[in-house]
Order: sequence, then structure tokens, then C-alpha cells
Amino acid sequence: MKTAISTKSFLVPPGTNVKLADYDPDDTTGIAHKQEAEGQLTKLRKQLSDLQLVLYAEHKHALLVVLQALDAGGKDGTIRHIFTGVNPQGCTVMAFKIPTPEEADHDFLWRIHKAVPPVGMIGIFNRSHYESVLVERVHNLVPPDVWKERYGQINAFEEMLSANRVHILKFFLHISKDEQKRRIESRIHDKAKNWKMNMDDIKEREHWDEYQKAFAEALTKCSTSYAPWYIVPANKKWYRNVVISQVIVDRLKSLKMQFPKGEFDPDQIVVR
Repeated sequence: MKTAISTKSFLVPPGTNVKLADYDPDDTTGIAHKQEAEGQLTKLRKQLSDLQLVLYAEHKHALLVVLQALDAGGKDGTIRHIFTGVNPQGCTVMAFKIPTPEEADHDFLWRIHKAVPPVGMIGIFNRSHYESVLVERVHNLVPPDVWKERYGQINAFEEMLSANRVHILKFFLHISKDEQKRRIESRIHDKAKNWKMNMDDIKEREHWDEYQKAFAEALTKCSTSYAPWYIVPANKKWYRNVVISQVIVDRLKSLKMQFPKGEFDPDQIVVR
């Protein structure tokens, strides 16, 4: 008998003091093997596709999915595997790189707000505003008194979005240091992957402990009822995909969306 995944076990309740060492990146509770996961993922993709169509048609809500991870954590793969069946007209993906000169001349949330999905749409952030309390913190790009203030600014920003019909789900793809090493080595030796290889990824491994601390604090201070964080075990990609898909499908179902009624009486129309 299949055991259903309890996605609540990955939710970071508000007020939780997160210690990433307490979370097992190899966890696959609820799924016996990869084949079972693939079967579940197929069903979840169909549900997500159907729900996205109603979201688009009803035009009352927006969904923002935030993906954060260490280098080689699987953000691209997550997007590709989960959203492969979604209508591209109803979905946007934004990858946040190093700020452009124009973006750097504004507050750190300026470029983020511009990319927030409108009602009827699913928006996916590959990295996000959280880079400003991660990379900028670890590499001392801004003083501590600046990035420490940003947690509250982020919460206020996300609360404002939530009040304006943007439903926010945030996922930290939790991998081990050994798994990251394996994935980086795979990129180096695979011609189909080494174009993605950035030498900075190797240098960033030297800051592993600092990033773990920075992620833990962001998860602790910025998981709220209106914009919750989920810590997703991501060493097994097939498990990661099912967990995130289930959370998204459950959230969309909770909106109780309906197709809008047509502005005509179908019984009075005859097509000749």
C-alpha cells in the first residue's frame, strides 16, 4: 500500500528556529522507490495543468513559487520536471542574476516587484530577493546592519503581495555537501552539462558553512503564515519533484477556484 507524503513535515512553522543539520536531505519518507515517485508525479502534473487552466480563466489569484538552493541544488531541474505540462501562456519564469547597474541603483526589492506574476498567472523565481540576505551577506557586499534589516522588509513585502491576491510558496532545496560535489563533478565531465559549469560554483563551496548559517536564518525569520518556507529533501531528485508538486497542487486546490460563467445562454445559441 502506498503511503501518502505528509508535506506538512517539510513546512517551517512561523517561529521555528531552523537548524539545517536537523533535516535529512536523503529523506524519502512516503515513497518506496523512484518508479512509484514517477507515477505520482505524472498524476500531479495532470492536476497542476488542470488547476492552472482554472487559475488563468478565473483571473482572481496569482501563484508565486520561489526556489532557493545552493549551487547545483536543482532549481532548473525542478522547474523542468514539475511545470512541463503547464500552458506557457499562464506561466512565467524569472532567474535573478547579479543586479544590472540600473537594478543596483534601486532598492533590492525593485527588480523583484516588477517580476511578480499578475492575477491568473503562475510565476516561478529561480533565486529571488533572498539573495540579498544570502550572497550579499556571505560575501560582505553590504554591511551587517543593512542585511539584518532586510528580513523585516522581505516579510512586509510578502505580506503586501499576499494581501493583493498573490499566493506565495517558497522552497529551499536541501542537498548535502557530498551530493553537491557529485553534481558539480558530473557537470565537469558531461558534455551535455558542462556548459552550465561556473568556476565560481567550486569557489563557493569554500563558504558552505556560512551559507548554511545564512539559509537557516532566512528560513527562521521569513517563514510566515502568508509566505511559508518548505525545506525539501533534494538529494533524490524524484522525491523533490513529488514533494514540491504536491504542495503546489494542494495550495491551488485550497483556493476553490471555478471557471467563470459565459456571458451568454448556451441553450439559445445555434451554430449553423
